[in-house]
Amino acid sequence: MKLKKYLLIIAAFLLVTALFTYSNEDDYPTMDNTIFENPQRTAAIFDHDEHNEMAELEDNCTLCHHVYEDGKLIEDESSEENSCSDCHGMKSSTDNEITLKSAFHKRCRQCHFDVKKGPVLCGECHKK
Repeated sequence: MKLKKYLLIIAAFLLVTALFTYSNEDDYPTMDNTIFENPQRTAAIFDHDEHNEMAELEDNCTLCHHVYEDGKLIEDESSEENSCSDCHGMKSSTDNEITLKSAFHKRCRQCHFDVKKGPVLCGECHKK
């Protein structure tokens, strides 16, 4: 009887430890949302390497890291060295009419809709 009690206590301890460890969202990599003055939601949880591996995008960086000149896509040229906010501002401009928020949502969500995989609802990326 004592052995069962000790095993139950150890199992409960391990369960609580596991739940605490895996529920700590501070450990999740997130998109940098510091450019937004008053973000309406938390930063989107995003692990770049894990995403690209799951989506099999390792060799297709330009799908997300694209370069446009005079409104035309420059094939096979990547903007990996730049932040998204280097080209996409908080407001539309004559240089780029697509805002940063729209760029994230249109590019990411549309791709997820197209491949019928990945998060598309607000709370699936922006965890509280």
